[in-house]
Amino acid sequence: MKKLDDYNAIFEKVFSAKTEDLNGDFSILNVDKWDSVAHMQLIAEIEDTFDIMFDTDDIIGFSSYDKGLEILKKYDICF
Repeated sequence: MKKLDDYNAIFEKVFSAKTEDLNGDFSILNVDKWDSVAHMQLIAEIEDTFDIMFDTDDIIGFSSYDKGLEILKKYDICF
C-alpha cells in the first residue's frame, strides 16, 4: 500500500490533484495541467521515488494514471 500512496503523492504534487480524482479518467487527454513539462516532472519524480529508469517507449506511453500503474509492473513495482 505504501507504493500506491507514494505513486498517488507524485500525481498530487505534479498536478495538484486530489486522491479521489486519480483513476482511469486521469489522463493526458483530460487534465489541462498535463503538458510536456508536467509530463517530464512526473516521470522524473516516479524514477526518483521508485529508483528506476524508464525506457523511452514507456515515457512516451505513460499517458494516464492507470497506464502508469501498468508500465510500473514491468519494473517490478506492483501495487
